Amino acid sequence: MIVAATNQLLELALALLAAPLLLGWVNKCRAWLQNRSAPSIWLPYRNLHKLFHKDAVLADNASLLFRAAPYVVFGSMVVAAAIIPSVGTALPSAYVADAIALVGLFATARVFMSLAAMDIGTAFGTLGARREMMIGFLAEPALLMVIFTASLIASSTSLVAISTAFVTRELAIYPSLAFAAIAFMLVLLAENARIPVDNPATHLELTMIHEAMLLEYSARHLALMEWAAALKLFNYAAIGIALFVPWGIARGDAGYVELLAGAPILALKLLSFGAGLALIETLSAKLRIFRAPEFLATAFLFAVLGMLVHLLLGS
Repeated sequence: MIVAATNQLLELALALLAAPLLLGWVNKCRAWLQNRSAPSIWLPYRNLHKLFHKDAVLADNASLLFRAAPYVVFGSMVVAAAIIPSVGTALPSAYVADAIALVGLFATARVFMSLAAMDIGTAFGTLGARREMMIGFLAEPALLMVIFTASLIASSTSLVAISTAFVTRELAIYPSLAFAAIAFMLVLLAENARIPVDNPATHLELTMIHEAMLLEYSARHLALMEWAAALKLFNYAAIGIALFVPWGIARGDAGYVELLAGAPILALKLLSFGAGLALIETLSAKLRIFRAPEFLATAFLFAVLGMLVHLLLGS
């Protein structure tokens, strides 16, 4: 029980502290690949520190929903991080929520963010909220199909059970998981406002989605929203690790040594993930917003194809 509690606290601490670092690493890799002067990898921490020490400015017609949304969004991402096995599978919170509940947490954060963006009544906020809900409406079914494909192989919808099942099985090639991995990567790009669906570095009216919903926030509220966005990217990376490359995650009966050894392995996986994400964004062009449904429909088709391959061929 003590080991499980330690694992839970360690994973939460790693998620909270490493999420901005992962974002800084992705930005640095993008700059290197584009032959630009790379920003400091610690820049996200500096931005959060600066925002937390500023005074918040709120619109006169901002409701309680607008003030509470950053805390709800950040809290949802923290709870999501608590049920995703990244270092070890001995997670007490994982037994009260499975992967389907995890998708619900992401949906809760999206709904509150969109409602808060429309609360002030600005054109930018409403535009961003509508686009965000369109992306979520298309991305969530694809993500669920990816999870269902993995859950059929592991006979469980718990991420802990899925990662444990894949680690304990003999090493084999699963074509269904290959299709699911492609679908998951497409969903990850869309859900985290990355190229080709969105550009996190732009403030152009015709292209921005995520940034449009944050224009009215400042100080600690903006800091929580930015930190939650970094946590969401970290959570998606951790989900991908748990589903497709779970090797190195300490099992439930592991001790402190195996648990601590899982941290550097996780760091190596995140470094590879960040470099790969930066490479994809560098090689991709920004899609028109009206092409985003086709992009996510492709993700859904890959996820369905993976499930069909498993049901028909058993692989």
